Amino acid sequence: MQSTQKVKMMKARYDWKSTKRWFKFKYLLLLRAKGGPSMVARGFSIGLFVEMFTLPTAGFAFVLIFPLVYLLRGNLPAALIGFVFGKVIYIPFSILNKQVGEYLVPKHFKIYLIHHLPHLLSNIIRSGLDLIVGGMVVGLFLGLIAYFPVVLLLKYHTNRRKEKRRIRKDQLAPAETKE
Repeated sequence: MQSTQKVKMMKARYDWKSTKRWFKFKYLLLLRAKGGPSMVARGFSIGLFVEMFTLPTAGFAFVLIFPLVYLLRGNLPAALIGFVFGKVIYIPFSILNKQVGEYLVPKHFKIYLIHHLPHLLSNIIRSGLDLIVGGMVVGLFLGLIAYFPVVLLLKYHTNRRKEKRRIRKDQLAPAETKE
C-alpha cells in the first residue's frame, strides 16, 4: 500500500530536469538548423518585424509570419522566438511607432478614410493607422539591425563548439597512440 502512495507522490511532482533538457535540445536544434546561422537570423528578424505592427491589427499580422518565412527562406522556430522577443520590447517602441506613423501618414488620408468607411471601422483606422504604418517602418529597421548580431552570435557559438571538439579530439589522439 505504501509503495503505491510513493509512486503517486512521485508522479505528482513536476520533473523540471526534463523541461530544462527539452529546452536545451530545442536550442541545439535551432543552432544546427539547415541553412545555417543566416537562415535562423532571417527568421528571427521576420518575427521581430511582424510583431512591431501586430498589436494594432488585433493579432492578424501574426498570420504574415508563415508566408514571409516561406518567401524569404527563414526559420519558423526562430521567427516565433523573434515574435515573442518583439512582445517584450514592444511597449517602449510603441511610442516611436506612433510618432513615425504620424509623420508618414498624411492627415487628409485619415480624413478621407473616416468619411468613406463605416463608423466602427473608421474609429479603428483613426486610432491604429499611425501605429500600423509606424510599426512597419520601425519593425523593418529593427529586423535589419537585429539580423547581423544574431548571425554573428550564432557563428561565434558554432566556431566555439568546433574548437572545443578539435581540442577534445587532440587530447584523445595521443592517448590512443600510446596503447
